[in-house]
Amino acid sequence: MFDLLMSADMMLEDPDGMADLLHEKLGIYKHERWRQAFDNHPYIAHFLRVHKSLAVAPTRVEPQWHLEEENPGDPMFHDFLESLKDYQGRSRPMMTHAVVLTMSQPDFGEFIAKLMRRGLPFRMAQRTPEMPFDRLWLGTTPENPRYSPEVDGGLCIEVMGTEPLQMPKEIFDPELILPRDAKPGDMVRITARGFLVRNLDQVLARLSSNLDWEPREVEQLDAEGYRRARMGFNCVGSACLDLIQPTEWDCPAGHYLNNWGPGLYYIRIGVNDLAAKAQDLTERGVAFTWLDSSQAVGGKALIKVDPSQLRGQMFEFEEI
Repeated sequence: MFDLLMSADMMLEDPDGMADLLHEKLGIYKHERWRQAFDNHPYIAHFLRVHKSLAVAPTRVEPQWHLEEENPGDPMFHDFLESLKDYQGRSRPMMTHAVVLTMSQPDFGEFIAKLMRRGLPFRMAQRTPEMPFDRLWLGTTPENPRYSPEVDGGLCIEVMGTEPLQMPKEIFDPELILPRDAKPGDMVRITARGFLVRNLDQVLARLSSNLDWEPREVEQLDAEGYRRARMGFNCVGSACLDLIQPTEWDCPAGHYLNNWGPGLYYIRIGVNDLAAKAQDLTERGVAFTWLDSSQAVGGKALIKVDPSQLRGQMFEFEEI
């Protein structure tokens, strides 16, 4: 039903510095034209790319932060954002401003109408000269801008149209668009964005009954210590959204949930030749762990970058 996961976001101060850090440490591409900042919408966001072609890699990496200034474009967003911080826990290293999903018209219009018929709380931003298109947030209303997880199970979902992104039409091709002349170690696309939940069945029930969104698959990964539901998208090149419920406390996911609570988890990037990417990270002075086999990626090798290198953000690399 949804076209794509627009971005793997991270809400943190100094997004400009974070964009530089991701470029320096991981080789993620940045460009001044991919930086977004408006006077009437006081925020800074970078829409970074793991591959220069959006046809190959439509989901981007988004470090962003909202500034403590007047927001004439969306005056209610400040209160909503503060409630998101409270909901996620203000000390959590990885925080989201929204899990942004996109839909093409007329599906988007039908989706909004369905929310209204079902009496589900949501809020739409006014259209402005800078953003002359519709965006909506689930679990909030104009008269009560605080976030509530009753609609999306705590995923903090924002929905917008696909058309305003001006993506290449190839993203809707039935087969993956492969990069041209890929070199060893080159990043190809974001394959998955992890999101920790306490009760996977409850979250899936809300996504099903409220949004008609069903998982592509649900599986128990005993070696990882968690259950995982993979939420897919119409665009085959989009990153999937992995909803993860730890079933063991003494595993990385269990530790993270019990340290910091539910919310954002890993950003996993597919690369051409994982060993070459490991060499690239070593040359960049980046600390990481190499796993010879991980059930999370079908028994293949997996690289986990030390989050302390990236201001607490968790990045992983798999071979595709």
